[in-house]
Amino acid sequence: MESFFSSLKRELFEDNIFENRIVARQAVFEYIKVFYNRQRRHSTFGYLTPHEFERQAKAA
Repeated sequence: MESFFSSLKRELFEDNIFENRIVARQAVFEYIKVFYNRQRRHSTFGYLTPHEFERQAKAA
C-alpha cells in the first residue's frame, strides 16, 4: 500500500493543483481505474498490468 500511495503522490499530485475536491476525486478515480490498473506494469505480477494478470489468471 505504501508503494501505491507513493506512486499516486508522485505521478498525479506532484505537478497538479486541483480546482476542488470533486475534480481531485475524479482524477484519483481515473488514475486508479484507467492508468494504474490497465496500463502501469507491476513487478509483483511479472511486469504485467493488474488487468493483464487477472485476465491470464481467469484463462488458466
